Amino acid sequence: MDFAPLIPGQLQTYIYNTEEEYYKDYQRSYYAITTKKGGWDCMRHYEILANGCIPYFVDLENCDLNTMSLLPRDLILEAMHLDGVSYLHIDHSKFDKKKYQQILDKLLLYTKQHLSTKALAQRLLDSLHYSGQGKILFLSYNPEPDYMRCSLLIGLKQLLGSRIVDVPRIPHIYTNYKENIQNLYGKGITYTKIVKDQTVDRNNILKRILNKEFELIIYGSVHRGLLFHDVVRKTYPNSQIAYVCGEDFHHCEYAHFPNLFLREFEAL
Repeated sequence: MDFAPLIPGQLQTYIYNTEEEYYKDYQRSYYAITTKKGGWDCMRHYEILANGCIPYFVDLENCDLNTMSLLPRDLILEAMHLDGVSYLHIDHSKFDKKKYQQILDKLLLYTKQHLSTKALAQRLLDSLHYSGQGKILFLSYNPEPDYMRCSLLIGLKQLLGSRIVDVPRIPHIYTNYKENIQNLYGKGITYTKIVKDQTVDRNNILKRILNKEFELIIYGSVHRGLLFHDVVRKTYPNSQIAYVCGEDFHHCEYAHFPNLFLREFEAL
């Protein structure tokens, strides 16, 4: 197909019930429409890229370079402006399929190297100068789905396994999740049943914080609860505490926090 059928904002095109159905249409399409909605960043951009399709990103030129700073926008824009390509249409008499494939190959390689959940987690750990050995306490407060929190936690679990102590446990990211994922936000597509569950001690967390058992403490969703925050701030230096703001466009009340990883730069 020239363009995948799903058009953001057009609910009649939200026709998929499973990941397999959803991914398949990206895999057999040249392009897929994506755009700014509640904010510039969106899981859809990465789903498109990871399935060997190129985002046709409406108004990408208007996005601040500090938001989605790792998105390979130059390659995406180059593909969008190939001869014969326009919104929802390809004139195949002008379309250079060889050039398209060259760009797609570069995008796939870049996506694997820089845009995976593991890569996301590793960048955060590197920026915090994590030693690679200590335990990390990952605090959420609310276990309901959160795009940024879930993606980061999945990546951390893939890298470090049981050294990541997620409190509370986020059940839907684990392969042994028993509930119907279609009852979750977005029908659970892309962020559910990814990592194998391992034995993790989640008991006596407050005492363990006071004993400085953890090398780092990460708040996976700063707007959705700061569990044990007063004790954490008194016990740990700022360099060992990180916060994630995964909300859509907003004025972030936590912009003054140290080590704040902000999804939408324009929220400052």
